[in-house]
Order: sequence, then C-alpha cells, then structure tokens
Amino acid sequence: MVFSGLTFLLLFLPLLLLLYFISGSVRWRNAVLVVFSLIFYAWGEPIMVLLLIGSTMLHALCAHMIVRAERPAVKKLWLALGVAFSLGALFWFKYAGFLLGEVLGLSFTPPKLPIGISFYTFQILTYTIDVYRGKVAEQKNPFRLLLYVSCFPQLIAGPIVQYADVEQALSSRTTTVEDFAYGMRRFFVGLAKKVLLANICGKALETGMAVTSYSVAGAWLCALLYTLQLYYDFSAYSDMAIGLGRVLGFRYRENFEYPYVSLSATEFWRRWHISLGTFFRDYVYIPLGGNRKGRARTILNLLIVWALTGLWHGAAWNFLLWGLYWFVLLIIDKQFSRFRTRFPKPLLWLGTFLLAVIGWVLFYHTDLSSAGIHLGALFGVGASGWIDTVTLTVLKRYALFLPIAFVCGMPILPAVSGFTEKHPAAERVFAPLSAVCAVLLAVVSLLFLIGQSFNPFIYFRF
Repeated sequence: MVFSGLTFLLLFLPLLLLLYFISGSVRWRNAVLVVFSLIFYAWGEPIMVLLLIGSTMLHALCAHMIVRAERPAVKKLWLALGVAFSLGALFWFKYAGFLLGEVLGLSFTPPKLPIGISFYTFQILTYTIDVYRGKVAEQKNPFRLLLYVSCFPQLIAGPIVQYADVEQALSSRTTTVEDFAYGMRRFFVGLAKKVLLANICGKALETGMAVTSYSVAGAWLCALLYTLQLYYDFSAYSDMAIGLGRVLGFRYRENFEYPYVSLSATEFWRRWHISLGTFFRDYVYIPLGGNRKGRARTILNLLIVWALTGLWHGAAWNFLLWGLYWFVLLIIDKQFSRFRTRFPKPLLWLGTFLLAVIGWVLFYHTDLSSAGIHLGALFGVGASGWIDTVTLTVLKRYALFLPIAFVCGMPILPAVSGFTEKHPAAERVFAPLSAVCAVLLAVVSLLFLIGQSFNPFIYFRF
C-alpha cells in the first residue's frame, strides 16, 4: 500500500482517522494506530510483518536487560545481541546475494527484500543504543515500542525517526485544530509533488531512455529528469509522512530542505535525506572518533560513513561507487572551503547542481557498464550526436512542464511564508488561500491518479 494509492486515500486513511479520533484516550489511539500500521505493512508483506514484530520484541528484551544489568560487560553483551540480530537480518535480506553472488561468484538466490527494512532497522537500533548510552529511558510498555517501530507514516520510506524524538509522544500527545490543518495541507502538498511532478518526470524519463544510444542532449535530459524525479518522489513521501505524523500528534523532523539550491557538496548533504545523515553522524561517525583523532583518522571515518551510505541504498557496486563519489567531493570541498568566497554564488550553485546530477546517473544505473556509457555521453564520449529525435520529442511534449518542475524545487513557499509573517495583512489573505490551494491540489492529484498507471515509489526498494 502506498500513500498515493486510491486504496490508501479513499479507504485506509479515512477509516483510520475516524477510528483514531473517536478513540478518547492515548491508550486506545495507540491501539488503533498499531493495528492499522500492521495492516498497512502486511498489505505488501504479510509474512515479513512477523520479522518486524519479532525484531521489536527482541530489542525490548535487550533494552530491559541492559537496564537491569549491573556489569558493563553484560550491558554490552545485550546491546551486541540486539545490534547483531537487526544488522544480521538486514545483511541476509539485502546484502547476502551481493556478497555471495557478485563478490564471491557463488550460485545463490537472494531472498526477497522486505519493504522498509533499512528504515525500521535503523530506527529500532536508535532505541537500544540510546538506552545503553543512558540518553533515553527504557520503554517498559513493549506495545508502545511496537508503535514507534511500526507507525505507518514513516515505516517503509522514512524519514528515519530516532526514538528520542518521539519518546514523550508515545504516551502523551494531542492534536490541535491547527496541527490537523497543517498536517493535511502538508500531506496534500506531498501528494501533489508525487503525482503531478515525480510521476510525470518518471514517464518523461521512460520515454527519454527508450534510445539505442545517447546523444549528448539526451544523456543530460535523462539525467535531469531523474534528478527531479528522485527528489520529488522521496521528498513527497517525507512531506506526507511529516503531515500525517502531525495529524496523529507526532512531530517528525524535516528530511529535505530544498537541496538543489545548495552552494557546496557539504551544504547539499545538510539538506538531502537529513535523517539518514543524522543517523550516520550520531551512530557511526562520532562513535568512530569523528574529527577528534587527527586528519588521517577523520578521512578514514568519512570513508567508512560514505561507503556505508552508498551500500545502505542498495547491494550493488554502483551504490558503493556513488557513496565514494560523494566522499571524494566532500573531502575536496572541505579542503578548499576557504576559497569558496572568491567565486560568485551562481557559479557555486551551478557547479554543485551539476555534480549532483552526475552523481545521480551513477545512482540510477545498477549496471556499471550502462552507467559508464551514460556518463561518457554526458561529455560527448560515445554519444550518437548532439541531439536525437526521441529527445526532441520529450522536449516538445514536456516543454511547459520541465521549467515548472525545476522551479517547484526552489524555496518559494518559505519565502512567501517569511513575507506573510512580517505583514499581517498578507497573512490574512495567504492563510485561507493556502488551504484552498491544498484542497485543489488534492482534487487534481486524485483525478490524475485515476487516470495514471505509473505510480511507483522509488525509495521502497532501498
């Protein structure tokens, strides 16, 4: 089940909200939310929901034993058990086929990858690790812990919510009228980004990729289309998750902050998939020593983090190379950051954006040969010419859509909000107008969904 599916929008969500808000206490609301969340997950993974539940119960036990243990060695043993189980399950389902088949060359049929396992594995690890660190208290009610792990808005495609961020809300939360209104507006904006931007970019990309060989213009057009599709697809899901979380009384952190306006590689990764970067910073980079043990060790720590960041997205060489690509860019960026002020901002923006586009080409092609051909064509190597008929067809068909899609990735709404906050008269006009626009976006998105057959969520495979 996906947020942009008609079953979810017209059946699951209305029924959930009805039962959730007629349930008086947080206890009953938690029960409704857990039941619906497990149904949501089991809709696509009826067997693998048992792995999710089992992992949660094991971590509840490990955290309990960590708190009870008096000897540090025993605490570490229970922590190691929880971490080993979750990372072991993640390795088996996601990486065993790659290691045994691709690396070792053995005959091995990989198991089916459970939806969202990369996301909920990291979430449950934050709980047990933070209990061990003394950052959070043990959750003595395993049912609430199951709610944290399985809560459907962020269950299968993020953002990665750390336990500390929702610890209090699991036992006590409210939803005001303002929360509900904001949450639904945010959800509808995300839905529109998915249906009206990401899906159309995806269809245009399908057409553009239907060539026997790339022209230079075709290679760049496909790269730009994927750059936009990936952003709108993933940020749309995050918008919808954050919006639904607010409706249900949870406040999830932002996961994207207009990354395509960045002026450096470092800034890009402060704006893109923020929850993943935060996880690797807090639970990998800093425990490894961060930047506290000298330059060589800092570089090694960054190498480990970016290799893991690449592999987190998938068990394939292209993801590992994509992670290392950003590792190199970030090292260069840090070394020459003092010279950045010498360049005009438009040039810094263009350079950062083009580096991101080139990186997404490597990210897109799981076959390294295909990635090499596409990357070469960007610079005229092996290209069939400057432009081809398929590319011309796409440019003509989407001539109006493409600039609109690009502009929508710019921080226009924050600028408008900042203006209205300073001008109360404008706020009185903007507030009802934004509500009307959100409803219109919802209606138009539903109409498009009824007529669309192309409606994947790219990040489900990660």
